[in-house]
Amino acid sequence: MKINSAEILCVGTEILIGDIINTNAAYISQRLAALGINQYHQGVVGDNPQRVKKFIAEALERADLVITTGGLGPTYDDLTKETIAELMGKKMVLHDESLRRLKEYFESRNRVMTENNIKQAYMPEGCIILENNCGTAPGAIIENEEMGKAVVILPGPPREMKPMFEEGVVPYLEKNSDYFFVSKNINIFGIGESALETEIIDIMKNSLNPTVAPYASDGEVRLRVTAKTERKEEGEKLCLDMVEKLKNTTIGKYIYGVDTSLEEALVNTLKEKNLKIAVAESCTGGMVTGKITAVSGSSAVLDGSVVSYANEIKSKLLGVSTDILNTKGAVSEECALEMAEGVRKLMSADIGISVTGIAGPTGGTEEKPVGTVYIAVSTSKKKECEKLTLRNNGREYIRNVSVRNVLHLALKSI
Repeated sequence: MKINSAEILCVGTEILIGDIINTNAAYISQRLAALGINQYHQGVVGDNPQRVKKFIAEALERADLVITTGGLGPTYDDLTKETIAELMGKKMVLHDESLRRLKEYFESRNRVMTENNIKQAYMPEGCIILENNCGTAPGAIIENEEMGKAVVILPGPPREMKPMFEEGVVPYLEKNSDYFFVSKNINIFGIGESALETEIIDIMKNSLNPTVAPYASDGEVRLRVTAKTERKEEGEKLCLDMVEKLKNTTIGKYIYGVDTSLEEALVNTLKEKNLKIAVAESCTGGMVTGKITAVSGSSAVLDGSVVSYANEIKSKLLGVSTDILNTKGAVSEECALEMAEGVRKLMSADIGISVTGIAGPTGGTEEKPVGTVYIAVSTSKKKECEKLTLRNNGREYIRNVSVRNVLHLALKSI
């Protein structure tokens, strides 16, 4: 069975009414694109068997494969599996191995398995079972050879859905797809999307395989290089050749990595150079430290940080002089520099970084409006400060962009 196109249907009233953000569709879409599976439509439907059946029937008319998430639980309204089985002409049968795994799951946690949990071990006859190593509900791939169609049913919780997709669905799709899509994301900081496009517009227009497309997010840009080939190795080479070509253009100085993030690039560079970093934060309230510690292995480069929200803490712990706080203020170049130097010395680190500013919505003045942020770096040989004048797009926007800028300043300094 060849699969060239797919649709996604996420089942759950909680998604439909906005109680839960639909991250599953974004994840599956990215993985389908990487596997060369075309996707032209996706949807969300509530926990209603008639509507689920209607939407899946319509999707199967348009696509070779439909992937659903949600509705596999033990309760009465979890009817996705049963509804799809009926639509695909399959009856439900007890799957002994799934029942055994269910019993083992509950026994290992000293919990009692109720009767309604047995419902999760009933599967469409003849389906390919997708084991759930992170929860109780197994998934399935249901094929109908006469229709030349297939439906994949996955659990709703992302921590269960993602590993099931990678371990079970990806091998199935690779076996049934004619092409591979290979992508590389070039990570760029310090130039806007429009300016970036101006610099490489000829390459973007003339590159058909691989293609080159820009994507902007708060504070940075990435270039997605995508190749479509019959062999994965060929696609890898096409993409890597294009990455090198772009690195040798005028935008090369803004590229900080490929398929990475600022925090990953920073932690990895610090580890390579055997350096330690310390962080002093004010308006970001620990977000910089949170980004760094989210990277596995960050304990090798970060011993600690200080959230110096109050001026008293800036003075007592970081050694910011009261004269600077009284005359220049906490949001100033002088304060940011002393914060960076103070935390570096306090933690006996090689590098100290700091951020202080006005994230809003209150606190701004004519001289220092909301969005005024200072970031600084201090080493034993140099110190540097940058002033950011950010758009007042809300408190979280200002804080997030400040975090990215100070991470980049640290990376640039080493």
